[in-house]
Amino acid sequence: MSDVAFDRAVADPAPVQPASRPNLDKGFNPLTMILFFGILAAGLLFVAYSIYVDVNATGVRVTTYLPYILLFIALLIALGFEFVNGFHDTANAVATVIYTHSLPAEVAVMWSGFFNFLGVLLSSGAVAFGIVSLLPVELILQVGSSAGFAMVFALLIAAILWNLGTWFFGLPASSSHTLIGSIIGVGVANAVMRGRDGTSGVDWSKATEIGYALLLSPLFGFICAAVLLLLLKFIVRNPALYAAPEGNKAPPLWIRGLLIATCTGVSFAHGSNDGQKGMGLIMLILIGTVPTAYALNRALPESQIVQFQKTSDAAAQVISAKGAGHSIIGDPRPAVTQYITVRHINEGTYPSLAVLVKDVGDQVARYGTLNKVPAEAVGNTRNDMYMISEAIRFLMKDKENDLNKEEIATLNAYKGSLDAATKFIPNWVKIAVAIALGLGTMIGWKRIVITVGEKIGKSHLTYAQGASAELVAAATIGAADVFGLPVSTTHVLSSGVAGTMAANGSGLQMATIRNLLMAWVLTLPCAIMLSATLYVIFSRMF
Repeated sequence: MSDVAFDRAVADPAPVQPASRPNLDKGFNPLTMILFFGILAAGLLFVAYSIYVDVNATGVRVTTYLPYILLFIALLIALGFEFVNGFHDTANAVATVIYTHSLPAEVAVMWSGFFNFLGVLLSSGAVAFGIVSLLPVELILQVGSSAGFAMVFALLIAAILWNLGTWFFGLPASSSHTLIGSIIGVGVANAVMRGRDGTSGVDWSKATEIGYALLLSPLFGFICAAVLLLLLKFIVRNPALYAAPEGNKAPPLWIRGLLIATCTGVSFAHGSNDGQKGMGLIMLILIGTVPTAYALNRALPESQIVQFQKTSDAAAQVISAKGAGHSIIGDPRPAVTQYITVRHINEGTYPSLAVLVKDVGDQVARYGTLNKVPAEAVGNTRNDMYMISEAIRFLMKDKENDLNKEEIATLNAYKGSLDAATKFIPNWVKIAVAIALGLGTMIGWKRIVITVGEKIGKSHLTYAQGASAELVAAATIGAADVFGLPVSTTHVLSSGVAGTMAANGSGLQMATIRNLLMAWVLTLPCAIMLSATLYVIFSRMF
């Protein structure tokens, strides 16, 4: 087809039967619902059995069931967040295949749910601990205390409430924004309650890094989806790709395959990125309630323990040299904790850190493997390792650290060994989150699907627009997963749809865009206030 004919065909397509609204009201058959509840029940039993096996393997005799009751409640709330996240965010992945009639709605959500499940199972875990590192160190170190439970309950319940509220109004707001706002709220409230400046309760360097990823991703999605659509028009000269569906007719097979592939990519990337947020919080809950089984990675092979000793000795020499001339009498932990909190090097920082590094090295050498650390010492050893890792992380960023490249490399290698021992995710946690997120995709998706499919642009979504938005979303989320940054599937994809509408000259429904922007702007402050309020209430209840 000539360029003139192609441009004319795209700009002024021949009259066809107008695209009809997909059937969004067809329910699942009884067998599907039986399978749904069967998988849900099996998942809960699997979680209970896995915890039993892990605790039993430690050889510790259970004397009270209260921690396990609190653990069960906390895990239900954490998995409930991932369930809500599933139906709140996955609507963005399936809207394009549903509105282009590439897949029936009920098939699309089950397909998306399965690939969300796979995405969680194959995720790296980097995002999980990126989220956790936003929390105040003093709360992480006492996560099994009343303050720790207040923190977990407050931030998770606040995130669930805001997600449910925006879902009710059909607004594709960001679950990532919501959770991060909840974490910041808890940190600020904790600092104020301890008589400190509220800004000291959060790692603002990490929050800024994550904030940039969350704020720039919608702009990136809008621009890249628009550019990709224009690029497709230049390269692929087939008018069928740039047309809206005819009635209920499915698109040509090659277009259908492209749209299903991009939906699959977004679903997988969403599971890989968003599923990790729940994983990190579940690990905090497990560490706080059952430290004997989950505070340290008991599955580390002996080869890594040997490597730990080497990196520990090398790091101890570097840190001791920096603290030469100063001695520490008594417990070094308060000084290290103070440095992590205020992030200002003083004359006691390096000497205290050197003592703590040597102490941890001696503990590991004494026991030989992490699996032999006594139950009563596990929590303290883990806290010491976590404090050292966080102190090194902040030292790397501190302009006053006076470290050369070789010393930084040595400390980073030691930090890697510490993180391998403390920042791990058991396979059953991944499976439980995968089930919660995957099943969540099958419930409640309709409201947000309608917003994305009908209310962003003034004309019906074309095949190329759907593919462009989905492809950009999948690539953006996948890249963020590699770099350990939580981004919003909702923001990237809905802004991508808006970008393709603008590039195509289709027009935007400004009322919807205004509502979306309002939800995006309000999510962080509302989540912060809600979680801070809940934290204060729960702190006084527990």
